[in-house]
Amino acid sequence: MTNNDVLRRIRYIFDFNDKKMIDLFARADCQVSREEISNWLKKEEDPAYQECSDTQLAVFLDGLIIDKRGKREGCAVPPRNRLTNNIIFRKLKIALALEDRRILEIMSLAGLHISKHELSALFRKPEHKHYRLCKDQMLRNFLKGLQLEYRGETAATDL
Repeated sequence: MTNNDVLRRIRYIFDFNDKKMIDLFARADCQVSREEISNWLKKEEDPAYQECSDTQLAVFLDGLIIDKRGKREGCAVPPRNRLTNNIIFRKLKIALALEDRRILEIMSLAGLHISKHELSALFRKPEHKHYRLCKDQMLRNFLKGLQLEYRGETAATDL
């Protein structure tokens, strides 16, 4: 999945408008314009389409965490230069304060049934021997489950 796809889906799931998107970036100390947001949300075929970088998506997800959970005490962690599906998944888990049981329920809404052990392997450090790479299909199903959870059954086909 591209960063733009993730950004588009999160915006749709939570029904964020441009002002809210700009606010989420600002919460993570990053200023973006409405035009930048608009260009990231366009389809790839559109001439105004711009690619959303890993750093930009990381800042957005950090802003989402701050919005949902509050600002973390202590020194701020700089945004990552390289995002993986595992990191995106972890940031969404943190932002929404999801426990493993809840994530498994959300995944099953999308028709994907995995074990708690498979899920915990996605959140391990890459150097851990039981680490498992989160593939696009896994992240896509999690986002689809979130969509079903927050937008309802009828919205599942909208994206």
